[in-house]
Amino acid sequence: MRAGTRPQGSPAPSRPLSQCLGRGNHRGRVRLDASPSALRPGARGAERSDHRAILAVVIGGTEIFLPQTRLGQALDRAPFLVAFTAKWIVYSGVIVLVLGSMLGRRIAAALLLGPERAQTLDSHTTAVPATLGIVLSFLVAFTFNWVFDLGGLIGQRVLRDIVLGRYHRPRIEDRFFLFIDIAGSTSLAERIGPTAVHRFLGEVFRLASDPIEEHEGEVYQYVGDEMVITWTVAAGRAGTRAAAAFFAVERALARSAASFEREFGVVPRLRAALHAGPVITGEVGGSRRAIVYHGDVMNTTSRIEQATRDLDRQFLASSDALERLANLDGFALEDLGLHHLRGRAAPMRVYAVTTQPSMNGQATAMAEPRLSNHGSQPPAFGRG
Repeated sequence: MRAGTRPQGSPAPSRPLSQCLGRGNHRGRVRLDASPSALRPGARGAERSDHRAILAVVIGGTEIFLPQTRLGQALDRAPFLVAFTAKWIVYSGVIVLVLGSMLGRRIAAALLLGPERAQTLDSHTTAVPATLGIVLSFLVAFTFNWVFDLGGLIGQRVLRDIVLGRYHRPRIEDRFFLFIDIAGSTSLAERIGPTAVHRFLGEVFRLASDPIEEHEGEVYQYVGDEMVITWTVAAGRAGTRAAAAFFAVERALARSAASFEREFGVVPRLRAALHAGPVITGEVGGSRRAIVYHGDVMNTTSRIEQATRDLDRQFLASSDALERLANLDGFALEDLGLHHLRGRAAPMRVYAVTTQPSMNGQATAMAEPRLSNHGSQPPAFGRG
């Protein structure tokens, strides 16, 4: 056997630790050939994904679930600046907690030092000042919170459309308009006073906002004791949202009936009108920008809402609106015939709309629409 050869079957000799991990320098110190991040090429991506997931879950979950809690409802009632500041502090704390950790600083170093030097990420981690993550987190939290709360103040869709300039040049659109009026608010003001009735209306509008949002509706404006909701025909047609939204608002108010009775001595009663047609949609204003709708559809919807008193019906819809809906399953339609509305030369056919009760007394969306025809022409809606 020659010197330096290893007998067959004998274990390989172990190498010094310095040879396994790297080469020693002239001072005898060990230098690693690769950092943990370099040894694991996917580690940085996984770390970033983990941080994004944590921030998305915490901040997104807060925006989704907080409004349903007592604290969220209290923030809804608070002034804009108070609610904005409170959420900004919370979001900033979360981002600082995540980005301020060792894992977060590694990610920040990778982003700041560039892809080439990111291979030695661990060795540069300490070069990232802790204050940088704090400042960055505050900027991110401020921007996110500002955009979100500003959207809540003027409407997310309105903010988006103004920023993107969607209606910088006016355009013709086919739209649904739903007018919802709170019945008896004038007499209520005489009984409980203007301050209390203001709180009453504010609570009604607040409770109505979630069902409207769930049905993809956009609150165009509040006018006294009335709110105006709109959809494009494409959005309102899907799932019969433009009609179903009214009954969803009713259900939301019914769940808080005991609270209204206790605080104001009355439960909200609603009247509504639904109409659809072409309008001019455009951006107007100078120091204050807004998106507005012009056309006969707005006036006609208002006249139909006024007709709910004369016809003693809670919810009226025009034939123009009903024929644009995808289907009317679960709704009962009562044809009230042709009516001359103030300001219109030609008569308009209107229908009373109610929900179909099921066997257990709940509204159902499975039954065929019940038609009671008092006019000369049979209706044929929701089949397109």
